[in-house]
Amino acid sequence: MLARIQRNVPLAPLTTLGIGGPAKFFVEATNVDEIREAVVWAASNEQPLLVLAGGSNVLIADEGFNGLVLRLDLRGITTQNGGLVNVAASEPWDDFVAMAVAKRWAGIECLSGIPGSTGATPIQNVGAYGQDVSETIVDVEVFERSSRRIATLSNSECRFAYRSSIFKGEAKDRYIVLSVRFRLTPDGPPAVRYPELQRFVGHAADLQQVRDAVITIRRRKGMVIDPADPDTRSDGSFFMNPILSAAEFEKFPRKDAPNFPAADGVKLSAAWLIENAGFQKGFVHGNVGISTKHTLAIINRGGGTAREVRELVTMIQQRVREKFGVELHPEPTFI
Repeated sequence: MLARIQRNVPLAPLTTLGIGGPAKFFVEATNVDEIREAVVWAASNEQPLLVLAGGSNVLIADEGFNGLVLRLDLRGITTQNGGLVNVAASEPWDDFVAMAVAKRWAGIECLSGIPGSTGATPIQNVGAYGQDVSETIVDVEVFERSSRRIATLSNSECRFAYRSSIFKGEAKDRYIVLSVRFRLTPDGPPAVRYPELQRFVGHAADLQQVRDAVITIRRRKGMVIDPADPDTRSDGSFFMNPILSAAEFEKFPRKDAPNFPAADGVKLSAAWLIENAGFQKGFVHGNVGISTKHTLAIINRGGGTAREVRELVTMIQQRVREKFGVELHPEPTFI
């Protein structure tokens, strides 16, 4: 274990935002035994532990991480009858979506083009264009840090909610996701529920057409990673769409704002709130800013710092709060 640990490893290149200082200690794990060794080493040496996967949903401090960063490299996809698929945590998410679509397995086609690893998807219940990953997750295999044992959490035990789960809430830092098991629908129809997607493909599209359409739409918004496009050096959508109760929506000052029914009330468009609070696409703050293609994406314009991102986030939150009385919450995890 000690031989594999590296010191002062830059973390910015391991994130899609390209921001963050170094890890005091760093190690990669390709199997459960190596994960267990890392957890034991961190505990024995009284070092905090950060598990890093695809780096697509984090903002790492400029000072870096003063502890052990464990980067997962768990690979493998196994299929069973009835559309059951077990995917190791480090498998790139979009590669898995492409495979499912090619096999004509429905259930995740609208989640095309999302960066990051498969193991990260249940943590925040990744969703896009009317589809959430929790719709197809059967269970999640995890490593429990305290007991150092492997366990399996069912869909209901994951307590999925809008962009949330037990992994972000009460069990934060308790588990390390090892693999995710999905139940997809062989030869099933695509989910074309989202109005923007309906306008793009109509209702008669097949899975591949829906995937292509989603990627096209995302690319226009700078939401598909492209080294040639500086607007894609981001964490994707930085803010969650706020959900107001019926009573709160009654007091909301702008009934002309885009709104959608939600399980707990009314969902508002965070992008609309930000734009109407005075922040337009292309807004610049130092070396960071808002994407020229999508208001929800905060980008690293080159040489950006976590401090600048935090300042911009605070500015946006304050302006939206003052103008609309609504609180915006970031999607990425701040390290």
